[in-house]
Amino acid sequence: MRKVMTIAGSDSGGGAGIQADLKTFTAFGLYGTCAITAVTAQNTKKVEAIYEIPGEFVGKQIDAVMNDINPRVWKTGMLVNSEIINKVVDRIFKYKIKDLIVDPLMVSKSGYLLLTIDARQLLIKKLLPLTFVITPNCPEAEDLTGYKINTVEDMKKAAVTIHKLGTKYVVVKGGHLQDNRDSIDIIYDGNKFLELKSKRIETKNTHGTGCTFASAIAAGIAKGNSIYIAVANAKKYIDQKIHEASHFQIGHGHGPLQVI
Repeated sequence: MRKVMTIAGSDSGGGAGIQADLKTFTAFGLYGTCAITAVTAQNTKKVEAIYEIPGEFVGKQIDAVMNDINPRVWKTGMLVNSEIINKVVDRIFKYKIKDLIVDPLMVSKSGYLLLTIDARQLLIKKLLPLTFVITPNCPEAEDLTGYKINTVEDMKKAAVTIHKLGTKYVVVKGGHLQDNRDSIDIIYDGNKFLELKSKRIETKNTHGTGCTFASAIAAGIAKGNSIYIAVANAKKYIDQKIHEASHFQIGHGHGPLQVI
């Protein structure tokens, strides 16, 4: 069985983070492992508190998994602080990980800070040069580049800048461009752009979409797909799950996807 690891935070509401990642790996027929970076007290309405796991213990979790199960595809989500980022970077070198999918979680939907300011710069300087594919949404791409993103052309400009930071592939997600009838994602490889379009689905039940999308890409890479096939399949999967989530409601805020 193909194996993959997620390094991310735990969502007590079950819709995002480690919980969403492991559900997605299972849905794609993979064996999922994890290293938890933080435990959150959250639900569909907001993040109420975060308990950060010491970086040393995050490293021990990674070591325990790698010394036995040894997944070669890693996906990162909420990395919280500089100590944890440094520990993850150290383990990437130690285990010679080439297939690293980075979901650069910075702020929750409710506005809670998920990555400290100093850690953002460390993510850019140390983690991105080791990244196979990064999957920022428009607000995250704005944070990484300093650009204001209002159009698809803005997304492409941001993708070029992010690529120059060292990552091999950039996938900028266009779900936040509300003036578009379609949901458009951009893949950039340093030479050319590929646009992936799908019909926009009107729903507030989008909690965990970023985690699920990046995990679906990681699953595709672990199964041996090219980056383009992995991203295209991930987009089809996330569209399907958003559509399904539009027909039911869990909680009273941004409900989770129907990831089964």
